[in-house]
Amino acid sequence: MSKMKLYLDNAATTPIAPEVLKEMNDFSEKYFANPSSQHSLGREVRKKIEGARKKIADFVGADKEEIVFTSGGTEADNVSIRGVALGNPSKKHIITTAIEHPAVYDTCEQLKKEGYKVDFVGVSTEGVVDVEDIKKKITKDTLLVSVMHVNNEIGTIQPIGEIGKICKEKGVYFHTDAVQSFNKLDINVKELDVDLISVSGHKINGPKGIGFLYSKIGTKMKPIVTGGGQEFNFRSGTENTVGIIGIAKALDVEIDKSHVMKVRDYIIGKLKKMDGVKINGSEKERIYHNINASFYGIEGESLMILLDEEGISVSTGSACSSKKLEESRTLKALDVDELYIHGSLRITLGNDMDFEKADYLVEKIAAGVEKLRKMSPFKLEGGK
Repeated sequence: MSKMKLYLDNAATTPIAPEVLKEMNDFSEKYFANPSSQHSLGREVRKKIEGARKKIADFVGADKEEIVFTSGGTEADNVSIRGVALGNPSKKHIITTAIEHPAVYDTCEQLKKEGYKVDFVGVSTEGVVDVEDIKKKITKDTLLVSVMHVNNEIGTIQPIGEIGKICKEKGVYFHTDAVQSFNKLDINVKELDVDLISVSGHKINGPKGIGFLYSKIGTKMKPIVTGGGQEFNFRSGTENTVGIIGIAKALDVEIDKSHVMKVRDYIIGKLKKMDGVKINGSEKERIYHNINASFYGIEGESLMILLDEEGISVSTGSACSSKKLEESRTLKALDVDELYIHGSLRITLGNDMDFEKADYLVEKIAAGVEKLRKMSPFKLEGGK
């Protein structure tokens, strides 16, 4: 099979769709004024921003005033958690999970140092949080529950609707990081009973440097960035107008999710036939394009490099933190054996994936694993 070029790291970032890029270029050629300016050019840009805001609000079942544009998911997470903490200083208890993205996890760790009590709820070996465990931990002092919709490493889908219902009954704010689920799963803010949602543009074939926060009307928050009072005083700073147009246009990108899922399941089936392979996370409650597989006794970084030499781009975990070269906190939470944790790969398929590319991928993975196992001091015993 001739060498292919496969980009399979779509949980890290996605290519900008051609129609999104065209929309952004067309916009930037004509609309360059500051949207806060009161002259006609500024008002034209403001009108475009508000049109994009309404489009996104309608998409998630929100009011236009509940959409706050940010620089991305990380900022939206920080604005949510820190903003609610600043707005409600009398409550000092936060509940989150052991498998959150660092933008949530590290923010909560920092708040612990500032005097907050933080409970990091565990997950099952399938990577799914126990709703009852969260319910039991809610007290009169609980300010916020933050649970990601889809995990960025293993792709498991959390029961957000059930958690939202509990939080609503208990009078506790509920935040979900929806960076990996937005425009992949149906999200209606009212049906999910969420108060705060974080989204990033570059995960949905839109541009980098833009995201948004859904903040339910009535949520008591204070800004963490002050200045000109843009974005309803939640996020001061001149708006990224081109990025806003891009993320709104990205909602129109068509994805054949059922086809991508079929190819994903085909790859998983092939990998499971190999000795010493473990699929991490639930295969049922899983986003349609994610594969997280561990290969016993080898280093995932080494396999990733071998695949890169074959034209295949994958990652060993969260691209936002993989430079740290630490054991995956998520896989440790699933109680995965260390000799599997070190040999993990995250493969996230794009809209152009097909079965021929899948065969090429599996062929090169098998060859790479065989090569690395010959050098490994950790030997498989009976197809372990």
